[in-house]
Amino acid sequence: MQILKFSVSSSDNVQLSAYKYVVDSSASATSILFSHANGFHGRCFDPVIATLVADYGCVSFDLRGHGDSAVSSDWPVAWQGYGDDALAMAKSISEPTIAVGHSMGGAALVMAALVEPKLFRALILYEPIIFPSAIREIASKNNAPSPLVEGARRRRKTFATRADAFANYASKPPMNAFDPRALHAFVDYGFRDVSDHIELKCAPEHEARNFEMGAIHETWDQLKDLQVPTWIVSGAQHPGQPSGFAANIAEQIADSHFVEWQDLGHFGPMQQPERLAELIREVDGLTSPNT
Repeated sequence: MQILKFSVSSSDNVQLSAYKYVVDSSASATSILFSHANGFHGRCFDPVIATLVADYGCVSFDLRGHGDSAVSSDWPVAWQGYGDDALAMAKSISEPTIAVGHSMGGAALVMAALVEPKLFRALILYEPIIFPSAIREIASKNNAPSPLVEGARRRRKTFATRADAFANYASKPPMNAFDPRALHAFVDYGFRDVSDHIELKCAPEHEARNFEMGAIHETWDQLKDLQVPTWIVSGAQHPGQPSGFAANIAEQIADSHFVEWQDLGHFGPMQQPERLAELIREVDGLTSPNT
């Protein structure tokens, strides 16, 4: 498998780093676009793509401020920017794509599909961060520190080596439940080499600001207008968590399907990559123009 790195222009003068996965036998016209979660990067989908690349044209990318996609330090962290990134990537693909999004990446794909639905054949969204208006109102009035925000700001951003980083993450939740291939991908491509150590590419402050702003974008109010066949996937449902809103998101979308994987958590795509790949194949069969 070859991974070809290329660049795509988005809004705010952002240049997105993107990755095309190819093998010699890859001749399928079906494309799959992958959009990652907050604090992650496009290469985290490598284990999912490894089981698909012989049959599909797979593309992943780094959302702005993540991986190798830089963003200005004065960008206000408005989530619509991530929708712009997803839209730019979909436009770079020559045919309607099946788009797969995890968490924040799922919300970004919905924003893009609301603008240009014809770019998408189907959406597969694992616990997208799209909250109803009642939750947005509570979030906008709540001045108490958020554990997610505070945890991101305290996140350790440097290690001596990638081996040290891998050992650290593998020793505690939630990453100790990751498939080792997914954790290696997160570490191998989520850090940059700096002198005698490595440093997270996604700055903890940027990740924290994403958590702060993620509850207040108004995408929920537009879900009824989404015109793309959509599969909403959830791990075990827990009230007040992204999993707890997943079924409600599906109810708002006219052509939607809800799937619950009760043995997985919010990081299901990193826990069981093959299961997500199997669902992608299933959705491809159900939405093929020839069926």
